[in-house]
Amino acid sequence: MKKILITLQLLVSIASFGQGFLHRDGQKIVDGNGKNIILRGLGLGGWMVQEGYMLQTQPFASPQYQIRQKIQDVIGEQGTKEFYAAYKANGITKRDVDSLAAWGFNSIRLPMHYNLYTPPIEQEKNGEITWIEEGFKMTDDLLKWCEANKMYLILDLHAAPGGQGNDAAISDYDTTKPSLWESEGNQKKMIALWKKLASRYRDSQWIGGYDIINEPNWNFTGSNKNGCDENSNGPLRDLLVAITKAIREVDTNHMVIIEGNCWGNNYNGIFPLWDDNMALSFHKYWNYNTKESIQKMLDYRTQYNVPIWLGESGENSNVWFKDALTLVESNNIGWAFWPMKKIENIAGVTSVTKIPEYDVLLKYWKDGGQKPSPEFAKKALMKMADNYKMQNVTVKPDVIDAMFRQVQTNDTKAYKKHVIPGKIVAVHYDLGTNGYAYSDKDFINYRVETNKFDEWNIGNTMRNDGVDILPCKDAGSAGYQVSYIENGEWLQFTAQVTTEGKYNVAIRYSSDKEGKLHLETNGEKSSTLTLPATGGKDKWKTIILSGVVLKTGENKIKTVFEQGGFNLNYLEFLNGQKKASKK
Repeated sequence: MKKILITLQLLVSIASFGQGFLHRDGQKIVDGNGKNIILRGLGLGGWMVQEGYMLQTQPFASPQYQIRQKIQDVIGEQGTKEFYAAYKANGITKRDVDSLAAWGFNSIRLPMHYNLYTPPIEQEKNGEITWIEEGFKMTDDLLKWCEANKMYLILDLHAAPGGQGNDAAISDYDTTKPSLWESEGNQKKMIALWKKLASRYRDSQWIGGYDIINEPNWNFTGSNKNGCDENSNGPLRDLLVAITKAIREVDTNHMVIIEGNCWGNNYNGIFPLWDDNMALSFHKYWNYNTKESIQKMLDYRTQYNVPIWLGESGENSNVWFKDALTLVESNNIGWAFWPMKKIENIAGVTSVTKIPEYDVLLKYWKDGGQKPSPEFAKKALMKMADNYKMQNVTVKPDVIDAMFRQVQTNDTKAYKKHVIPGKIVAVHYDLGTNGYAYSDKDFINYRVETNKFDEWNIGNTMRNDGVDILPCKDAGSAGYQVSYIENGEWLQFTAQVTTEGKYNVAIRYSSDKEGKLHLETNGEKSSTLTLPATGGKDKWKTIILSGVVLKTGENKIKTVFEQGGFNLNYLEFLNGQKKASKK
């Protein structure tokens, strides 16, 4: 009889997965047909849970409850409700999900704030648990958009009841109230929330899994406040087991994903595992992209016969992205990068434009002084909320290219179409990695390993490569210039040449000291051009490099900076005796 029951359970399980549910198969994550799946995802950080660094409020308001207090101080309670309604409505829409799918992502990780689904325990009566429809509706809509694009949606409880870590911004932890670990009521609410979610989504095949607690970082017995020296992690394991049990009471279809302490990476005391359909998540930031950097997780995968998933990563240069994704994918590990939208962001797939009026609010919140009027503040905040719409953000093609194309090849491609004769703006160098599309001496941040914060793009604007870029006021610049040029660095441009022959190249530059450069193309090197000092970084001049030979069709043109120290605006290729433009 026992064998019959086990066989029936197995058949039910196979039939269930056959409908398309993502699940564990030994050390792999597979779909309903047993096909190995590498998740290539993006985390929608900032939508349901705001973090100060994404809004540039980190110095004075890092967790969301503090950000909300600052906003309410200037526009009142009703204005704050209107702002957040617009912010959430604009933050993620079908157009966002369609865009992610078109760029190559096959999954989304949804960082959820519990208070969109259920009130804080302080607002409940007699220990009861009630529900809020808003969060479920947001999740339903997102799931519908994912289904339309055949993308998996992974639910991630990013802000648990009470807050799960001493890094307060991540989980919106209010230190004046009991944390998740200090309150039985918060833990009961969290268990009930997961059971509610599992009951609602148990039949949804495009739910990829339940990431049940994001980045716990808490010292249960150790001295490190973020739990990095914990050896047992007993309270964390107990809660993970209890939540899994509650989920399985209503949902046997979906994969349960767990994270260790110390921002997801300390698994001491978590094993042995307690469910047959689980995966381990780890997070990776600012360290070397060597096999040694993930070896512990690889060992867990082998020892416990369980899949592993890079549930969160990002916030680095394109070179780091390419290296990290090459590393994990070559080891059959899926990933979810972070985040979708952030103000003035170069390291994400999109950037939200900051308006000057928002800077006024930031300055007041930080330094005090004359309080902006409610009318001014609300107009500024509503405009910022409008800037979160997909049609208003700036898409970052270099980041997307690094995540998908550059992982497969070192070949370069044109950033935009360049036709010669014509002008090529310096910041429109090729898409590709360091040593192929450009060469720069500072191009990555390994601060966890080196204890040194390295800016790969010193200007922190426009592109996420090692090339240093600043805003430019000179004519013909497209708004940006290449700066902080060092000896031996170079840029490559792919251009289509309509007429073969020798070209004069007008170099638009500024400098307070002498520089030198030459061009290389089709195996030939031009003469070296000396760039005399122009009288200052904002004093722009044009100088001609003569006799550059180009063939008809595609040309890879390398601009080599023999002696740096100058700013570069553009190169204009002139056929024959044509003069350089003044703009």
